[in-house]
Amino acid sequence: MAKKTMIQAITAALGQAIEQDDKVLIFGEDVGKNGGVFRATEGLQEKYGEDKVFDTPLAESGIGGLSIGLALEGFRPVPEIQFFGFIFETMDSIGGQMSRMRYKMDGTRQMPITIRAPFGGGVHTPEMHSDNFEGLIAQFPGMRVVIPSNPYDAKGLLLASIHSNDPVMFLEHMKLYRSFREEVPDEAYEVPLDKAGISREGKDITIVTYGAMVRESLKAADNLAKENIDAEIIDLRTIAPLDMATILASVKKTGRVVVVQEAQKMGGVGNTVVSEISQEAILSLEAPIGFVAAPDTPFPFGEAEGIWLPNANDVEAKVKEIMSY
Repeated sequence: MAKKTMIQAITAALGQAIEQDDKVLIFGEDVGKNGGVFRATEGLQEKYGEDKVFDTPLAESGIGGLSIGLALEGFRPVPEIQFFGFIFETMDSIGGQMSRMRYKMDGTRQMPITIRAPFGGGVHTPEMHSDNFEGLIAQFPGMRVVIPSNPYDAKGLLLASIHSNDPVMFLEHMKLYRSFREEVPDEAYEVPLDKAGISREGKDITIVTYGAMVRESLKAADNLAKENIDAEIIDLRTIAPLDMATILASVKKTGRVVVVQEAQKMGGVGNTVVSEISQEAILSLEAPIGFVAAPDTPFPFGEAEGIWLPNANDVEAKVKEIMSY
């Protein structure tokens, strides 16, 4: 078992998916010979051939339509949208077609499509590259939205997504691609979809989060532990549908909760978590629900990212506020 970065774990998963199923096809802008902007598909075309890994024109709408057509013909498309901020060109394919295909075809057709896209702040990208639009996709019934926070989960969740017969939006936070390594099995394995993970067990307060904010929350928890505050961290992993059973079990145990997301507060996934906790566990709470999110403004230019993005200090401050209520 070798230590891998998240990008290496993703590359390994894509290669093993092709080896496991002859119907898996990987395509997108510059994913072939160049291996993609972040080299997630590096070496795959050379190893598996242009029939399995191939470039498309710079047209996201075409990538979406091609994915639907291939899925209807029995293939398992794994398209890459070069940056999640470019997703608007595919919104009709996602929200108007693949998300509702099984429903409108009375279960006679499946949409085993896994759309990969890098997203997230902290890496000083140009405009429309870092935006957190996961809340938009999560609102489409029939779409599953998966966001790993570490290399082990990235490989297992990606393989599980590709094996699923439902359409999946698989989002990869750019800041996590090469920021740390952890042990990842060489063999193929799956991490269950629709199931949250417990990144850190605790008894005093629950932090519910996902993606890069898991890392920030872990940093905050380490600092809080020095002040005898024992935080439990729930990593959602799949944000649509939500694993409310795991969240509620933790909240009922600790009695306090802070929800953390990198995205702007308005319309985000965190609002749904807050709403569900309020409806299902209000009598278990000993304090109001805390919420940490980005300001409701456009994603800023790179120079202002450090001020705009939520971080461990913000999480720590909010936890202390809720603990002292």
